Amino acid sequence: MNDVNAAPAKVHVSLGARSYDILIGPDLLRRAGAEIARRLPGVRAAIVTDANVAENHLATLQGSLADAGIEATAITVAPGERSKSFATLEEVVSGILDARLERGDIVIPLGGGVVGDLAGFASGIVRRGMHFVQAPTSLLAQVDSSVGGKTGINTAHGKNLVGVFHQPQLVIADTAVLDTLSPREFRAGYAEVAKYGLIDRPEFFAWLEKNWQAVFAGGSERVEAIAQSCQAKADVVARDELEKGDRALLNLGHTFGHALEAATGYDSARLVHGEGVAIGMALAHRFSTQLNLASPDDAERVEAHLAAVGLPTRLSDVPGGLPGAEQLLTYIAQDKKVSRGALTFILTRGVGQSFVAKDVPTSQVLSFLEGALSQ
Repeated sequence: MNDVNAAPAKVHVSLGARSYDILIGPDLLRRAGAEIARRLPGVRAAIVTDANVAENHLATLQGSLADAGIEATAITVAPGERSKSFATLEEVVSGILDARLERGDIVIPLGGGVVGDLAGFASGIVRRGMHFVQAPTSLLAQVDSSVGGKTGINTAHGKNLVGVFHQPQLVIADTAVLDTLSPREFRAGYAEVAKYGLIDRPEFFAWLEKNWQAVFAGGSERVEAIAQSCQAKADVVARDELEKGDRALLNLGHTFGHALEAATGYDSARLVHGEGVAIGMALAHRFSTQLNLASPDDAERVEAHLAAVGLPTRLSDVPGGLPGAEQLLTYIAQDKKVSRGALTFILTRGVGQSFVAKDVPTSQVLSFLEGALSQ
């Protein structure tokens, strides 16, 4: 059982004056008001959430803030990736301004990665930058999108192409709220957990292979997996806040994955972000094998683990079909990991041995995609 009175796990993101803590543990939403008031006394807040999350968790957060003397306004958006748009951004910005919040007040994204990216972006541009506190309610958001200060929205040209780097003041990761996720949503978030092992922590990936069922069940293993993931990301962000160097390693699987999301029109019924990342990571390891960078055994091991937890690993796993290899390559070339027209991928020399590969020939990518589409 979870001990809700135990001190939460804490991961520190070290960024000088922009440093902050990630608190991880059960029932933290009920303690959120006290944690915020202690760090940011006297603030007022705008809670940005979606309709689904609001039904389950908004009252808990509102009560916690009220108990701490924090006046809060709620702004609710439609669930789903399509809310990461200019139109919804305008709604959120207008809601914050309608509440007459000042620059020193806070925005609290309460939700998954969509709400975090959207509301974080709004907080970064309203009054030229407000404080914000992340309250992620999905596994994916707790281990990835809520940490590191990346915010933004999608456009017709691709995913996350408009946004700013804007660090939160605090991240409150309540592990108990994950029990309200559907099995599909939890699995999708787990793809990002596995990613950290595959980047440069092979011992963590081996731990996940043994303990993933306990992570799914909850309890101390879940807290441990989230804390390890957040620490891995915090270490990278501290070295490379603005993604000019090895922070790009965090994009393992994402260049393929983002292309698949674009190809499916960001339709969550067909593919959600974590599923795209899972397929992308499997593709990245298979592509590395085709380039004679890694052993086929490593690609098979990665694919076996992702499949064991119920994640898709092949292009044929995407329902509704996909466009041809040349169209997928067009989506890849539009991805923001492209620099001056050269294709950049995160490839691997084995489990936990990822690296940034620049100037990957287009012909090799096209050939690989043609083969992957036939499997």
